[in-house]
Amino acid sequence: RVRSQASGDPQTLKEEVLIPDDRAFSRFKHECESEQDWSVTYNKSSICVWIQVLEEEKSLQRIKCRMLCKDIPAETMYDVLHDIEYRRKWDANVIETFDIGKLTVNADVGYYSWKCPKPLKNRDVITLRSWLPMGNDYIIMNYSVKHAVKLPPRLSLVSHKVFSPFCHRWSFGSSGSLPKWVVNKSSQFLAPKAMKRISKACLRYPEWKQKHSPGFKPWLFPEQNPLSSIPLSELSIQHADSLENIDESSLSESKDERAEHSDDEGNN
Repeated sequence: RVRSQASGDPQTLKEEVLIPDDRAFSRFKHECESEQDWSVTYNKSSICVWIQVLEEEKSLQRIKCRMLCKDIPAETMYDVLHDIEYRRKWDANVIETFDIGKLTVNADVGYYSWKCPKPLKNRDVITLRSWLPMGNDYIIMNYSVKHAVKLPPRLSLVSHKVFSPFCHRWSFGSSGSLPKWVVNKSSQFLAPKAMKRISKACLRYPEWKQKHSPGFKPWLFPEQNPLSSIPLSELSIQHADSLENIDESSLSESKDERAEHSDDEGNN
């Protein structure tokens, strides 16, 4: 969420970063449940994937996934998606991830970099994450921000903009162009594969957590949160037009990636 404010010169507008409130969570929940203006691209093995095209010429799209997990409590998946130490174990795509600071009892800022299909460059992002249990629903929302934090140089990475809350790992938003095969693969292969990995991670989590600080869950118990507070004023909105203009539209999928795709599809 952003808000435009006059700052100094009356002609100057400043975008202020806002932490999502209850209304924002309710809107997001409604969007997750709605199928209007969404197209199904994958539907099998209890997993369904939809896409919503944002800009056809730039291959920008939003991706929404639904997975039916009869043997996984919602509370467990909520813990898995929060637990940064466990993510380093199960997330095969993670290059580096760490928390930067907390904003409120249910909002923080963090860094995540991940591997992309070859020959694309790897991506990274800084996100404002907020979370809220709503009855039987457990909601986590993310969007891109910029923060005046000193990070080591990452010359091999492309900075990324998060367009879609929660499903941001599969939203492609660099300011350049991507090849069509990436757009297709993200919804028809990468997203379902990621959902299956999360499901397997959830099944292993209770046993892992019992051996790794079982009572430490700062997302449930704010008094456990060791992060330093950072002011909201240090954050600004990450616009796509301020990112690197990387044109990868002419890149072809590598043979290794095609082979991995075929093998995984054959095992499903």
